[in-house]
Amino acid sequence: QVQVDESGGGVVQAGGSLRLSCTTSGRTVHYARGWFRQAPGKEREAVPCISASGVTIYYDDSVRGRFTVSRDNAKNTHDLQMSGLKPEDTATYYCAMRRETYCPGYWFSSDAYHYWGQGTQVTVSP
Repeated sequence: QVQVDESGGGVVQAGGSLRLSCTTSGRTVHYARGWFRQAPGKEREAVPCISASGVTIYYDDSVRGRFTVSRDNAKNTHDLQMSGLKPEDTATYYCAMRRETYCPGYWFSSDAYHYWGQGTQVTVSP
């Protein structure tokens, strides 16, 4: 059984930075990983996807250049470094994993992922 846990959310002023971490149990070194976010009243949207090797990474246009995803397979973790935060980044952020090594063409769809964390809140004040 794979367990997924996020940490690192909080409140930050616009322009500030936060780092989210996702820790997993079980054999997940060969799983691609991602982050999603969901703001109140909006659909869940993908942020990045990173392949099992870490070589292939995709970002949503809204965060490219401001967010950086990384992974440490030895520790079964992957992080999301967020900089230049904007009020529109306010959302609950979810860690996700898929039982494949790669990020598929539909990486931005929640259907591409098999395991989810409970979410961590990120609030960016103006």
